[in-house]
Amino acid sequence: MINVLFFAQVRELLGESSLTLDAGEGTATADALRQTLASRNDKWARVLASDKLLVAVNQTLCHWHTPIKDGDEVAFFPPVTGG
Repeated sequence: MINVLFFAQVRELLGESSLTLDAGEGTATADALRQTLASRNDKWARVLASDKLLVAVNQTLCHWHTPIKDGDEVAFFPPVTGG
């Protein structure tokens, strides 16, 4: 199982804070997982566009090509801005 977390505006726009997926097809990398989730519908595709999103695997900020394995926690969140 892969635990997927959504933070900040991503969580608000999706109306989901987390979900659990079976590890397998469509979850080999952080980007594959993002694409699998984005294929749910147009709203998910807009919110999970990679140019508006950061990803962390097991609480470590990572690249989109980072491998995902059974038991991992993957978090999607918008870039942090300051001011």
